[in-house]
Amino acid sequence: MLLTSRYIHGKTTIRHLTLWHKNIIEIRRSASLSNTFSTFHVPLTSPPLQINRTSHHEIHTSAASSAIWASPLNNYQRKSVNTIRSRSLSTETTWNESSLPEKIKSLDEYKVLYDFSIKDPNRFWKMAAERLDWYRFPTKIKNTEFDYRCERGVDIKWYEDGILNACYNCVDRHIEHDHSTAQQVALIFEPDTPTESRHHVTYGELLRDVKKFANVLKKHGVKKGDRVTVYMPMVVETCIALLACARIGAIHSVVFGGFSANNVAERVSDCDSKIIITSDFGVRGGKCSPLKAKIDQALKMKQCSAVNTVLVFQRNHGMPEMKDDCADLRSSLEWKDGRDFWVHEEMEKVNEICEPERMNAEDPLFILYTSGSTGKPKGIVHTTGGYLTYTNLTFKYVFDYNPGDVYMCTADVGWITGHSYAIYGPMSNRATTVIFEGVPTYPDVSRYWNIIDKHQVNIFYTAPTAIRSLMAHDDKYVTHTSRQSLKVLGSVGEPINPEAWEWYHTVVGEKRCPIIDSWWQTETGGMMITPIAHAWELEPGVATLPFFGVQTKLFDKATKKPLNPPNSGELCISDSWPGQARTLYGAHERFVDVYFKQYPNYYFTGDGCEIKENGYHHITGRVDDVLVISGHNIGTAEVEAALDHHDHVSESAVVGYPDPKKNQGMYCFVTLKDDVEETEELRKQLIKLVRDMIGAHVTPDFIHFAPNLPKTRSGKIMRRILRKIVEPDISNLGDTSTLTDPSVVDDLIKKCPRTKRA
Repeated sequence: MLLTSRYIHGKTTIRHLTLWHKNIIEIRRSASLSNTFSTFHVPLTSPPLQINRTSHHEIHTSAASSAIWASPLNNYQRKSVNTIRSRSLSTETTWNESSLPEKIKSLDEYKVLYDFSIKDPNRFWKMAAERLDWYRFPTKIKNTEFDYRCERGVDIKWYEDGILNACYNCVDRHIEHDHSTAQQVALIFEPDTPTESRHHVTYGELLRDVKKFANVLKKHGVKKGDRVTVYMPMVVETCIALLACARIGAIHSVVFGGFSANNVAERVSDCDSKIIITSDFGVRGGKCSPLKAKIDQALKMKQCSAVNTVLVFQRNHGMPEMKDDCADLRSSLEWKDGRDFWVHEEMEKVNEICEPERMNAEDPLFILYTSGSTGKPKGIVHTTGGYLTYTNLTFKYVFDYNPGDVYMCTADVGWITGHSYAIYGPMSNRATTVIFEGVPTYPDVSRYWNIIDKHQVNIFYTAPTAIRSLMAHDDKYVTHTSRQSLKVLGSVGEPINPEAWEWYHTVVGEKRCPIIDSWWQTETGGMMITPIAHAWELEPGVATLPFFGVQTKLFDKATKKPLNPPNSGELCISDSWPGQARTLYGAHERFVDVYFKQYPNYYFTGDGCEIKENGYHHITGRVDDVLVISGHNIGTAEVEAALDHHDHVSESAVVGYPDPKKNQGMYCFVTLKDDVEETEELRKQLIKLVRDMIGAHVTPDFIHFAPNLPKTRSGKIMRRILRKIVEPDISNLGDTSTLTDPSVVDDLIKKCPRTKRA
């Protein structure tokens, strides 16, 4: 017996798979996958693993509901939006309490299940773990401590005696449960330059390539526990690289492909990586980026002296139908024999027999560094069992995912969203996922909507920054497309302002698609506060309710005392969840200092939140993004929301600067929509709008009209740089190579009245 799945108390039984793995014939009938099946002729070399499943012991019923859920909406709340399907109108719950339901159909069902997850987390998360296949099913589910003051200190363990493999759960098991899944499309690659051709990778083809690349890694000495740095564009090969690392137990550390050589070197050194996986080039927005050349620069730095192997994917190798935008540059590549290897050549030297490594649930799966915009970057460590269980369940429930749905997440794999909801969450649910190499504005601002039509995307997940940039243009770029395949829209990365939410819902989704306004962090691993599609009414710009097992608590910033809702304060989490980061790589004390010492026995998120009378959570932004002006605490997110409310404003960014009279002044960068003229009258309108919406004590000192703001390639506005410009401290801007367009900074400096005075 190679694999024991869902083994509990020594009893085994066969569970039907029809609930999550419907017959492939039914999937073929789905219009959304009419073009996503191809014939797979590659023989499977690994014999099918035997799967044993078990029945569950009865669990007690705990259906008590907090009164907060039943409270009526109060007068100051935004108008709710009903995107609930008719199935959800019933107040009856059909959950039989022997396993988790396949769907959350209503608010009532959510309340019962949420209450159960809080009162009996061990039983709830055991059921969640049963969605995966285990070599040894865990008997110890939750073993966590948040209080740094006790002898044990902060210590987080989930499923600690369980054994599984993340790659197996994302690829192999789907085929072994249903061999026809080998022909189902796993990945749809959409290149930077639009093309009519469709590049599809089936689950069978993916399994073959992952096994072979895993053997390439082993051939070059990579073993369980080794750290592997991945510096890649958003292409299919990146998914293969991550899954191959997971297959052999290597810990992948993805560095965003937009980072400079210095950023790469810093991260390689911190995790003591000996091997780097990269691509010769990446292409975004029609521009070729020399990734291999940046690695060469990094490896000339002293801190990277331990790296002895660089595995290089050749862009578009084996895809003659794809235009090779960088072919002319390939001859100029620097190459060091004995260190640099072409992946396609190495793949020809290995076979496709590679059994998954048996991993303890608490073995690290990956390290992901924060941007490092201030101080040394933090290497967030996520482990195998808890992280995979959490991303699997959140993806399934939140997006109401059904077999046959085509899903697209626009996040780069260099960020946590790309890990959790472009790879591990979708693939552990046997999803078909679109991998997009490009940007939303190339070759024009209708690119996203054309992709949705081309691949009949059902679920679309993107960032508020992208939404705001696209809504600045004429709606015709959206409305000339169909988008009839869409069922669910999602937002991730930062709080979405109500105006962008409304445009996304009304123009893009035609008022028929729920908006999944999800709040979570790199440290949380997966969604924490989020709507569940079609289950309850939504409010524009409001993340709504916590996911199962997530217990939120508000604290007063000044007194550090807890607050009872309805109220606003600093958001903390009072107990652990499986997807939580375990530590910072090589810096557990820093992990404790940053996240657990502000509020003992709580995880401090660093975000502000308003919990309303109906229990809905409105994330107000980072609590450190607060200006103290003449004794008033003013959240920059609140000012930005007011500015964005103006019909002529596309987006804004508010920062503070030193002011001898008021402590801080308020400087507002404002990007206007297309064809809107910068006028003094408009400037006055915006100042009045802020005063009217927030209060007379809140008056912007500067309105700086800026056609472009400094952003990373993931769409994040680099407010650190904006603060340096207005302080002014332009000699200490730091590394600007991570920006999509570094020249934007020079333009802002030239137009900034404060830098002129300096």
